[in-house]
Amino acid sequence: MNEVTIRTEHDHAEAVAAAIRPDNTTEMATTVDGDTVVTHIERDSIGGLRATIVDYLRAVDVADETARLVTDQDNTQT
Repeated sequence: MNEVTIRTEHDHAEAVAAAIRPDNTTEMATTVDGDTVVTHIERDSIGGLRATIVDYLRAVDVADETARLVTDQDNTQT
């Protein structure tokens, strides 16, 4: 079994984790530790692990950018 734990820091870690959790498979677990999203991924093959990491990082990037845009929008309306 191949595995990796990815930790990424975010201003809105709970929002980022909530956005990416629906994409988790049974071989993935996502938690939040303060401002850090922690995701553990296991795959049988190294190729499968690599593909999952690439997909995961894209999803995290989109979730983080969306959380920033929503926050910026909220701040301009108040």
